Amino acid sequence: MMQANKAASLWTACKTHIRSFSLPPEEKHIDVLDGFRALFVLLIARYHIWQLGWLWTDVWLFGEKVQLDYLLQTGYIWVDGLMLLSGFLLFLPYTGKSKPVPVLTFYKRRLIRILPSYLLCIIPLFILALIEHKYASTGDAVKDLAAHLTFTHTLFPFSYQQTPLNGALWTLAVEMQFYLIFPLLGWCFKKKPGITWLFMTAIAFLWRWHISALPDNSLYINQLPAFLDVYANGFAAASIFATLRSKMNKNGGDTRLKVFFTVIFFLCICLIVPLLQGQAQRQGYDNIRLGQLENRFGFSVLLACAMISAAFSLPFLRFLLGNKLMAFLSAISLQLYIWHQWLSARIRDWDFIPHNAPAQPWASAADQLWRQKYTIVCFAAAIIVAGLITYLYEKPIARKLRK
Repeated sequence: MMQANKAASLWTACKTHIRSFSLPPEEKHIDVLDGFRALFVLLIARYHIWQLGWLWTDVWLFGEKVQLDYLLQTGYIWVDGLMLLSGFLLFLPYTGKSKPVPVLTFYKRRLIRILPSYLLCIIPLFILALIEHKYASTGDAVKDLAAHLTFTHTLFPFSYQQTPLNGALWTLAVEMQFYLIFPLLGWCFKKKPGITWLFMTAIAFLWRWHISALPDNSLYINQLPAFLDVYANGFAAASIFATLRSKMNKNGGDTRLKVFFTVIFFLCICLIVPLLQGQAQRQGYDNIRLGQLENRFGFSVLLACAMISAAFSLPFLRFLLGNKLMAFLSAISLQLYIWHQWLSARIRDWDFIPHNAPAQPWASAADQLWRQKYTIVCFAAAIIVAGLITYLYEKPIARKLRK
């Protein structure tokens, strides 16, 4: 009898949870964005793990083998999605009638969000680099640490391209640099959205046009000016979303509109796929970087449309993107992003997984089993470590600092 009551209660809770996806998204929490953030980070992690273990992915669908190589080869492009999502969420509070967050409060919140997790990564890895003699001199070590602690490491070759520290941290530098100017850009976009959007987009296009002609643009492709149009599209998407949410709340969530937005979402996905396939066909690092520069604006527009339409789509799509698993992966996404690449490299270099090859099993076409084990172990380790750091360190520290 007790088990039957528990099963009935669980079923009632599931129905209530699923039914919630038929309502317009909440003002403070947009459920589908959990799925977008989780998928962006997982795709980036899959790309980095693939670079280390070289496990290709094929899917059998309706008896046919579907090639998904282009998803592996273009995993780096989803960083643009994280930047877009950041711009969306940062500007969303500016779309209402309430006053924007005070500047100092905004900076405090951003530091609480980033700095403790960042230092937990930088300090131990710097000490480990010293122990392993990764730096040619004390001066090199001091310069690299100083650049990372000031979030300027994307500006110098020694701290961006040559650092022995965590290479994935370049995105946090771009984010922190953007946080510095966001209060001004957010205020301008709220007052003059069209002019501000054009200004930010023009700077990004001019920057990318300039660096595309350089013999080597590897240092400049991922600097802040190259992403300003992505952030601007995030601002615009937040404004459009707020307007649509107000209208959807008034008409009670018309099913025809939900069908319309669901169709728009899948249309965006259909347009993103050939863009990724074309990018995957580019050969050579220079050509790949050029493709990134050329596709960045269009890719961010399609992603923005997909995010907006998913938020007002049919319940099944919102459930797929906003369920409890996606919420968990989204909650640990910062730590998962920070640690997945470093952990994967260490797992490989320390021969954590036994293999039969005399050396470098990832270079042996015959050692497919090692590649599968390696990929599974890397994902499992990254998720476990990210979960532990999130709930035992990041969130408790954030709660204390907010007080």
